[in-house]
Amino acid sequence: MKQSLQQAQTAALLTLLNDTQSPSQQSSSSTTAVVSRPGTPGPPAGATAPPVWKVLVLDAQSKDVLATVLRVQDLRDTGVTLHVQLHSNRPSIPDVPAIYLVAPTLNNVRRIAEDLQNNLYESFHLNFTSPISRPVLEELAALVAKDGTSHLISKVLDQYLDFLVPSPSLFSLLSPLPPPPSSTTTAVTSPSTSSTSALSAKVPHHTAYHVLNSPSTTEQQIEEEVERIAAGLFSVIATSGQIPYIRCPRGNAAEMVAKSLEGKIRDQILSSARGGGVFSQGEGGLGGLTRPLLVIFDRNVDLVPMLSHSWTYQALVHDVLDMRLNRVMVMTTEGGRSSKRSYDLDSKDFFWAKNSANPFPQVAEDIDAELNKYKQDAADITRSTGISDVNDVSQIDFSSNAQHLKTAITALPELTARKNTLDTHMNIATALLSAIKARGLDELFQTEEGIGKQSVAAILEILRHPPSSSSPTAEDKLRLVIIYYLSLAPNVAQALSKEDIAELEAELKKAGADVQAFGYVRKVREVMRMSGFAGGSGFGGGASGGGGGGGTGWEGGFGALSNRFTDRLKEGGFDNLLSGVKNFLPQSKNLATTRLVEALMDPSSASNQALQDTDEYLFLDPRQPRSQANPNTSPYVPTSTGAGKGKRMVHSEGIVFVVGGGGYVEYTNLMEWASGRGNTAVGGGGKKVTYGSTEILDPEEFLATLDSLGRV
Repeated sequence: MKQSLQQAQTAALLTLLNDTQSPSQQSSSSTTAVVSRPGTPGPPAGATAPPVWKVLVLDAQSKDVLATVLRVQDLRDTGVTLHVQLHSNRPSIPDVPAIYLVAPTLNNVRRIAEDLQNNLYESFHLNFTSPISRPVLEELAALVAKDGTSHLISKVLDQYLDFLVPSPSLFSLLSPLPPPPSSTTTAVTSPSTSSTSALSAKVPHHTAYHVLNSPSTTEQQIEEEVERIAAGLFSVIATSGQIPYIRCPRGNAAEMVAKSLEGKIRDQILSSARGGGVFSQGEGGLGGLTRPLLVIFDRNVDLVPMLSHSWTYQALVHDVLDMRLNRVMVMTTEGGRSSKRSYDLDSKDFFWAKNSANPFPQVAEDIDAELNKYKQDAADITRSTGISDVNDVSQIDFSSNAQHLKTAITALPELTARKNTLDTHMNIATALLSAIKARGLDELFQTEEGIGKQSVAAILEILRHPPSSSSPTAEDKLRLVIIYYLSLAPNVAQALSKEDIAELEAELKKAGADVQAFGYVRKVREVMRMSGFAGGSGFGGGASGGGGGGGTGWEGGFGALSNRFTDRLKEGGFDNLLSGVKNFLPQSKNLATTRLVEALMDPSSASNQALQDTDEYLFLDPRQPRSQANPNTSPYVPTSTGAGKGKRMVHSEGIVFVVGGGGYVEYTNLMEWASGRGNTAVGGGGKKVTYGSTEILDPEEFLATLDSLGRV
């Protein structure tokens, strides 16, 4: 991939926003517009052409898509002076064109037809986040023909933008909209929460894991969910512009999604051969030799990362704070008054881009270093300009030395932006430290790092008497117990006595936890053990990211932070807050998904167990003619019986997709392997990997999903 997925989606959105012509321009143009594939920049605009001011109309889903990659200033740069919601009361602006970016639903096209009838805008440029179905398109055509408003429509385009890219190498699919309150449809898309549960309020309205694993899901609902996932994943492939090889385990939802996706890619290849389609003849597309590997996993390959307590900055923020679409909500206290503030965290935030995957002690050290650097730069400005404070620009005597003006104008905007960024991360770090001490997250993480060495008695002792003065929540304790159970070898877990299980459940209930999630995990693991799926890299067995022991000391991490963080934080008792917080770095150990990806992308560095597991994975090549394709073997190993194993290949680029939910713990571990940071002595370095899932869930959301399944 020449560019990241986030860059490709951003380019596609900017092309969409800039592709606007007035009706007069269209009538005078003798050329026919050609729809380029997503991610392909449009023709360069004339340097002297004035900007076309326009209105952008969004729905709830497309608003989320834009929010992850574009800011308001980016919209203004493309001429968007107003962005509004489709299903809202909007005034008529008949002399301005409008760009619509909405999902292709009946409700949406009916509202568009209503806007056309009311002549709200000069022209309508209709873009759908995913291909519009024939019945919905026919409904739009019938409404437009009935009202006689077709002359207002400049274009109708299918886009492939129904996914979110919060980070350059991280994506998730758009969740379906929640059903309207009046809906009487019985669906597992709304997990059952009829029983009273503390986790009930945290259950997302839709998770693929619940739909695909609930015993109440019908076959039709499973097929619809698989089709939805495959369509969303195809949008990712279309936007990247590269046709991948596909590998996946057999016999689960991952195989169903992979085969559906392969069919969609094949159909587009045929269309491209006839002059249509979304794939070009460029590198990685129809004519490319370098192609990425797409690995599709079922979530049950490893549940531990979805519940683990983490020690990296990004995963901690997602777990502890309220984070959605790169926006995090933090409770701050100033002047004795508490208020909730929101901060945007994305790749444009230099500190976040640098530290999001780093262990928290290292983040604390870097905050301290950046603060010292800022203070030094501010002191240089005040010294050269003769003012007492960097904020008192009005004190500069510009008449005496014009160089002062140039220095201030050049340096102050950057310094101000840097200070705002550091203030943001100081507030976030303060909130995280409060939660770490209150819940004992450092102790929980340390225990999970060495979970393989723990006994039932040790876990019970932690439940009864948490270390230090911390008070883990009921959900924290439930997560610890489930991680312990999943990290046991299959034979050990099977040998766990009923008395041990009952004692663990009793302690959880005493803490106020609902144990349905624990019961569901035990039941599913037993079923998978009997079917032969558990073991090796299977359902949680040995999949913990922990190694042994308590981790490596991080000298000066929290010490430097507590000594020189800021005077304001010191006055608020920051030193006391830091006392008792553990200083250590996490062990370098690959999680189950990372080990399997390593076996598929870099076989020479993989373990024998991972190679044995992945040798049996399905191999699909959408570019190979169907007559030659054999789903049971790789085309690179000719066999007479059609039962051979796939050839082990080395890939430099890959996409890892998990059906059923993903999380930042798994994402960070995979990125560490790809960059070689996790263990430079063993594989991984120099790989370009993008991680995605049906949805990105925080540990409590996934725990709530397990809880809801345990109640079905």
